[in-house]
Amino acid sequence: MGTTADLRPGAVIIYNGDLHTVLESEHRTPGNLRAFYQVKMRNMKSGKLSENRFRSGESIEFARVERKNYQYLYNDGTTLFFMDNDTYEQIPVEPEKIGIGINFLKENQEAQLAFFNNSVIAVDLPPHVNLKITHTEPGVKGDTATNVLKPATLETGATVQVPLFINEGDFIRVDSKNGTYIERVKE
Repeated sequence: MGTTADLRPGAVIIYNGDLHTVLESEHRTPGNLRAFYQVKMRNMKSGKLSENRFRSGESIEFARVERKNYQYLYNDGTTLFFMDNDTYEQIPVEPEKIGIGINFLKENQEAQLAFFNNSVIAVDLPPHVNLKITHTEPGVKGDTATNVLKPATLETGATVQVPLFINEGDFIRVDSKNGTYIERVKE
């Protein structure tokens, strides 16, 4: 148990029977009214965002979540398998735990698994991943002048919108949270 003063971004709390990750926490004192904490949080099961007010000094139940780095091995069609780099133990994970990031997950990539009561509750990929373009329409010289985008297929099978000057075989950096193109990189 803790109080509202312990609310920090990244903390995991148990609220209404579900695990929530705190995204933002702001202490407010409106005039001569009672102080409160305005908290923006994400439900770890459904992924929904919510905002709630907690009275200053209110007791909150914090969840002890352990995080550890694992290596992604393979997908058997229904389950993803990750390996502990220290013990070589393989952990099966449901695809729903990863969300949109599953489109940017390639073999041997590092990921961080979050455990609560010895079960995986979330998989966090690195914020940016470098992937190779396997198919896209060829670029034309002089196409860098406009902000026009075209679809490109990545080595993982995902499709992202890229600038016209990107060609097949190029490596690009992609934001793993929302699947947007960031920049071209050299591998």
